[in-house]
Amino acid sequence: MNVRIEKSWKEALQSEFERPYFAELAACLHREKAEGKTIYPPGSQIFKAFELTPLDKVKVVILGQDPYHGPGQAMGLSFSVPDGVPAPPSLKNIFKEAEQDLGIHMSGRPNLENWARQGVLLLNAILTVRAGEAASHSRIGWEQFTDAVIRTVSERCDGVVFMLWGNFARSKAPLIDAKRHLILEAAHPSPLARGAFFGSRPFSQANCWLQSRGKEPIDWQL
Repeated sequence: MNVRIEKSWKEALQSEFERPYFAELAACLHREKAEGKTIYPPGSQIFKAFELTPLDKVKVVILGQDPYHGPGQAMGLSFSVPDGVPAPPSLKNIFKEAEQDLGIHMSGRPNLENWARQGVLLLNAILTVRAGEAASHSRIGWEQFTDAVIRTVSERCDGVVFMLWGNFARSKAPLIDAKRHLILEAAHPSPLARGAFFGSRPFSQANCWLQSRGKEPIDWQL
């Protein structure tokens, strides 16, 4: 895999790119492509979260599990889909919570690049998926890589807000130094959680934390 990734991340994660598991991961993706399988997101967008949010700019991490597996949805940012694509149910619920939490009106625009550019690392634990097959690229090495990403943020950044939604994301809490960072755990925004996500108020809590540490809050309105 020709890893196109922002400079600060490439330097911080260089040892991961050189480890055997990453070579095996790349070989797996190349093999599936050669077999004619469709992989999302497109290769140029696999590391988009890192491109838009350099390591030294990270203020918030929103952890997802794996990319959307429908055509035209995955764009390398957790929970986000490109403009013109209908917002998936989980994203709709995220917007509802933002409106209730902050007293704002969300336009419904599903592209979260504006959040990413403000320092919100929209990280999926698994960075690729086969078309139509949810979690099809779990256990090929991505989790090992993104665990290293989470540890890197925890070790190198100061005062980051980690939003861990759902049991999968919550399982990553041990990778984070809770003495230096704010960990916000909540139910997953999926409708399958039957509304348990609502009322968690992650956006206002994040901004209060950032401001208490002298950082610019995130403008969550889209």
